[in-house]
Amino acid sequence: MTQIPKPKPRKPAPPQRPLRNDSDGTSPVKPYQFVSFPRERPSLEHPAGHDKFDKNRLHGTLFLTLTVQTSLHVSTGIVALGEDIGSRVSLVKTMVQGVENNLLIQGSSLKGCIRSVYEAVTNSTLAVGKSREIPQERLPCRDKQKLCPASRVFGALDWQGLIEFNDAKCQSVGFSTGFMPSLYRPRPEPGSAYFDARGKVSGRKFYYHTVNAIEKGQNQGIAVQQAARAYTFTTQLQFKNLKPEELGTLFIVLGQDPKCPIALKVGGGKPIGMGTMTVEVSQARVLQNFRDLRSRYGEYTPDDNNLLTGDALQKFMQTQIQAAHSKLVQATQLQELAEVLRYPTDREPPEGMY
Repeated sequence: MTQIPKPKPRKPAPPQRPLRNDSDGTSPVKPYQFVSFPRERPSLEHPAGHDKFDKNRLHGTLFLTLTVQTSLHVSTGIVALGEDIGSRVSLVKTMVQGVENNLLIQGSSLKGCIRSVYEAVTNSTLAVGKSREIPQERLPCRDKQKLCPASRVFGALDWQGLIEFNDAKCQSVGFSTGFMPSLYRPRPEPGSAYFDARGKVSGRKFYYHTVNAIEKGQNQGIAVQQAARAYTFTTQLQFKNLKPEELGTLFIVLGQDPKCPIALKVGGGKPIGMGTMTVEVSQARVLQNFRDLRSRYGEYTPDDNNLLTGDALQKFMQTQIQAAHSKLVQATQLQELAEVLRYPTDREPPEGMY
């Protein structure tokens, strides 16, 4: 009688080695921090419609240049033969490339990254989630007639939102091959920093920026197609029917507030320092009143009178940022977030398990 071999027991995941505080060598330190929720419940309001341009609101396009500060990898989920994409490594986890072989960052990836910061600094609900550990007032908006500040701008169930993100295109052809260490799943155990005294999640989780990303080398790391430091990407962001404070908050999130210099965290490898990108708003086309709207959309050959650059652009952005601070941004949450996402930084990447 043929005996069926017993399955081999699965090896348990290796234990996480605690990251140590450089000051005393004893206190565990993690490469992330939580931004707390505001005490007040989110204010739910009816959003602006898509049926017309409101002459009392702001509309237009932001032209953005994103600069890679630490190696960037936004995964497609596909592993390809290195020779098929021009790499000497046998197997490589890929990024999206355009028809001209330029690396691309999908607009959806940028939108998710920027929305998470916008949520954190405004009194908003979470974009996704249905866990019992999430406070009831922070569950995603389900009624498109009653939306929180972030949902009114970025969208919610059955609501498209008021801004649109294009894919960001790398300005140089080619890529580098990096070697990312294995990353382990988060372990939000009861009693950990993930939860408060009620057993509810402590807030929104953000990873610190670091001076560089960890590179494991070919013999220890996972090969990934990536954008190296100093690569630049360009994209456009369209917006319509925004209040000045809503556009101003977006400028703060993009790092345009001199009092709060923050950078974005994009893509994979955040725990090891990857994905830091700084943003420059190079120019903006802004329609602010009925005359601007009629000039832009009522003529066959519109002019560039509404294109802001240089000092005019900086003055416009700072005006909207002031409105955001006075009407929409939560000062406590912005301060907490700035401690995590402030850039430049002198913080070193963590060592050990991730």
